[in-house]
Amino acid sequence: MSSESRTETVPDRLIVQDASSGAGEARNDTSSQANESTPEINGLPGRNAAAGGGLLLLGVALAAANMRPAVTSLSSILGGVRDALGASTVWAGALTSVPTLCFGAAGIAAPLLARRWGMRSVVGVALGVLTAAMLLRVVGGAITVLAGTVVACAAIAMCNVLIPVVVKESFPGRVGMATGLYTTAMAAGGSVGSAFTPWLRAELGGWRLALATWAVLALAAFVVWNSAGSGGAPEPGGEARQRAESTAEGSSLLRSPLAWAVTGYFAMQSLVAYVVMGWLPEVFKSAGASAGTAGALLGLVLLVGVPISMVLPPLVTRTRGQSVWTVCLAATAISGFLGLLFAPMSAPLLWALLIGVGMSAFPLALVLISLRTSSAAETGKLSGMAQSIGYLIASTGPFLFGMLHDVTSSWSVSLVVLTGVLTVQAVLGAFAGRPRTV
Repeated sequence: MSSESRTETVPDRLIVQDASSGAGEARNDTSSQANESTPEINGLPGRNAAAGGGLLLLGVALAAANMRPAVTSLSSILGGVRDALGASTVWAGALTSVPTLCFGAAGIAAPLLARRWGMRSVVGVALGVLTAAMLLRVVGGAITVLAGTVVACAAIAMCNVLIPVVVKESFPGRVGMATGLYTTAMAAGGSVGSAFTPWLRAELGGWRLALATWAVLALAAFVVWNSAGSGGAPEPGGEARQRAESTAEGSSLLRSPLAWAVTGYFAMQSLVAYVVMGWLPEVFKSAGASAGTAGALLGLVLLVGVPISMVLPPLVTRTRGQSVWTVCLAATAISGFLGLLFAPMSAPLLWALLIGVGMSAFPLALVLISLRTSSAAETGKLSGMAQSIGYLIASTGPFLFGMLHDVTSSWSVSLVVLTGVLTVQAVLGAFAGRPRTV
């Protein structure tokens, strides 16, 4: 359903009117009248709307900051945890594959739960579950750690799918800014979780307290999110309208080529990201870098994404289409991997920088989910489709990348295949970036 939109400002409300449909105009006129007749926005009095919006924005940032530490904090000390528990390498391998599998599976359920209870309520409950899971997983043995991590990642998956929808509905005129804040906080949370957990283990005298510390961040997000009204009654014309629109617009996105292009783009960039996070240090070490240098280069790759995540979403939302952005980011990553393939130690910092810039396709993928839809209901459906299918596809990447190395005893074939994945990403991104909606 493709449409062009115009925006009118009315008291305490931003109404987006569909210029291509008389029915859409009637629906928005009804929403406008409802908004003028009620003093509440998102369950908060009208005079506190600005403060409520600011609190919700803080909740978005804190929730995003929790989307990675549950994973990166454990992976940064995984060897020590495995030795302390006497666990097997199979157990460690299961832990590394849990995140993407959970992101895919739980992402399917998120839109269904949101239609039943409201997306903000589901996110609020998910943050509470995340807090509890991060505490409970450190009180037992290997099975408890694995089970707690599964539950934590399932809660994260719910937030991954629904928070972009909250951004679309709550900040319709500031999608780029809010998405930039979300992705920046996510990147920073992942980096901090990885960098500080080994230090916390040393300072606190063990891995259990070190991992449990990150539950404090999850608790803060839970408190702020619910204080912003996530547990309150649905806004008149807000989430209730979203559920009504979801029923009215019940056609499956599985028949939309554009939805598949966005999903494919999300899948390819996620696959590349998880390959990089899992294997890049090993590639550099095989080329002659020390373990410390290889780890620092991965840290540089992740660190580059923090400032880019802050500025990229607002920039791309100001352009009519995003195809050029998607192609340029993929080409930048390809340049880094080709340098790593043919001259790995001639300019390792440059290759790491290029790869880090190219991995900034993640915030762009989230922006595309919002820009390629015309309502919050459609955003929810596309977000669920892209993230559930995308993460399931991405979960195969690290396994196949390592398997090709085992078969060929070299990283060359693996890197060539990865550049092929990036080429597919560029083609899909060029299609997904065209200015239209599903």
